[in-house]
Amino acid sequence: MANTQLSTSVDDLLLAALEGGGDPAKTGRYLITFKEGATEAGVQSLQSQHALKVANAREFTNQAVSFEQAAGADALVFPEIGVALVSGEAAAARSMSIGTSAAQDSPVQSIDPEYFMFAVQSGEETAVMDEVAPEVLGVTWGLTACKVPPSKFDGSGMKVAMLDTGFDIGHPDFAGRSFTTNTFVGQPVQDLHGHGTHTTGTACGPKAPAGLIQRYGIGFKTNIFVGKVLTNTGSGTQAQVLAGMNWAIANKCQVISMSLGAQIPVQPSYTAAGSAALANGCLIVAAAGNASSRPGTIAPTGAPANSPTIMAVAALDSNLKVAVFSNGGKIDIAAPGVNVFSSFKRPTLHTTLSGTSMATPHVAGCAALWAQSSPSLRGSALRAKLIATAKHLPLPASDVGAGLVQAP
Repeated sequence: MANTQLSTSVDDLLLAALEGGGDPAKTGRYLITFKEGATEAGVQSLQSQHALKVANAREFTNQAVSFEQAAGADALVFPEIGVALVSGEAAAARSMSIGTSAAQDSPVQSIDPEYFMFAVQSGEETAVMDEVAPEVLGVTWGLTACKVPPSKFDGSGMKVAMLDTGFDIGHPDFAGRSFTTNTFVGQPVQDLHGHGTHTTGTACGPKAPAGLIQRYGIGFKTNIFVGKVLTNTGSGTQAQVLAGMNWAIANKCQVISMSLGAQIPVQPSYTAAGSAALANGCLIVAAAGNASSRPGTIAPTGAPANSPTIMAVAALDSNLKVAVFSNGGKIDIAAPGVNVFSSFKRPTLHTTLSGTSMATPHVAGCAALWAQSSPSLRGSALRAKLIATAKHLPLPASDVGAGLVQAP
């Protein structure tokens, strides 16, 4: 059997999945989602009934989990969201099976395969590095469309968690900003991919970048929490993403932005994480995915955005039409996602990308401004406010949800 320990790297898991002849979308490990309020009983069950050696995210400062340091364990519990990761070896040795309906008195809701997650999917972001003209002062079309410039809010005091490929710590546009960082993928937080730096720029970038650069950032005074849940090649595992979600919730981040996913069905673990976020006054927004090719194939919203407890974000172009690549079906809200100018890893500094990945941080940034506007706008109330204030579009709700996100 391939090495599917808790500490096995993403690259090794991917390689083993490809060579193993099984489903290459799955890591070979398993996720146990506990019933609501039954996490403690679930952990005891893993230890006593299944004789598993269990590590707990609460053993790490601020629940900033290191999978490497959990290497000796069979399972790793994320207590804020009620989910546990179990190695393939431990599950096989104990005949833990997938999808079996748990007994009524069992603390377990479901046992599911763990999937790989990606920043870049089919039809995803297309960098136009060689086409970026020198920018002039002003604001991006996306910020204008979302009514950001006239807003009197700046995100002060709000914590925004960006779960992505990390961030280019040291980017000149972010000098003096407050960062809290952690990596969940065994690589430094420093973003060598660029995706995370771009999404963070839109949600939390500066009001007035130096030089002749237009404004591209929304919550320019937010406290930025960077959770590196995808490697520098843009890949990760579901458990790494869940670890980031658990960390963001434990740190009471009012907004959690996730421009990542996979074309897989609704995952109980993500639904549980979204529910835990709402219960703790946090809101998760996620990219719907970019597997469509309109006008033709409209792919269904991917995970984690397809979970009912997570806001799914579709992408719009500058004419406020649905982007050709934007997935459909379970969509809550839409935002600018075509030719979005933002920060990028050095030495490029800035570039223009397209994708639902680019739409999502527009929603996250606006959510931070709304959260700042009233302490009552947290969790479910914040989600309801974003939907109630969205600009209606003459398009199907399955494509754009409530419409175009608007700043307060």
